[in-house]
Amino acid sequence: MQPPIAPQQGGTVRAFVQRFSSTALGARLARRLALHQLHAWGVPHGSDTSDTVALLVAELAANAVTHGRVPGRDFELRLVRTPDTLRIEVSDTRGERRPPSHAAVPPPLADSGRGLLLVEALADRWTVLDRVPVGKTVRVEVDLK
Repeated sequence: MQPPIAPQQGGTVRAFVQRFSSTALGARLARRLALHQLHAWGVPHGSDTSDTVALLVAELAANAVTHGRVPGRDFELRLVRTPDTLRIEVSDTRGERRPPSHAAVPPPLADSGRGLLLVEALADRWTVLDRVPVGKTVRVEVDLK
């Protein structure tokens, strides 16, 4: 299990928030815009951090579209950059199915179920939070230093 996520202290905080349609196109667009925003914040395309964030956003957005989709409702991507940390939050409006805050290993021949293992391997910290008024948010942090 990952250590709890601590509140951020001091320094400049930059934020990006965007809603996307709960479709495969929306998930791809979320990944592309996240990388564009990172580049604007001084994290170049193709760097280890950029590549890690690309995988994390792709997985979280795909999960929001696949498991958190409510017809007619969008999912939200939030990026928050401090001098030391990049926080990624993906929120959806489906409230009745909340994934655990740790990744379970799927059966060896399963076609799916490894996404949160990827998140756990790449993120420095991650958790799942209730979203008010409805839904859930998966929060992931990547240390920048």
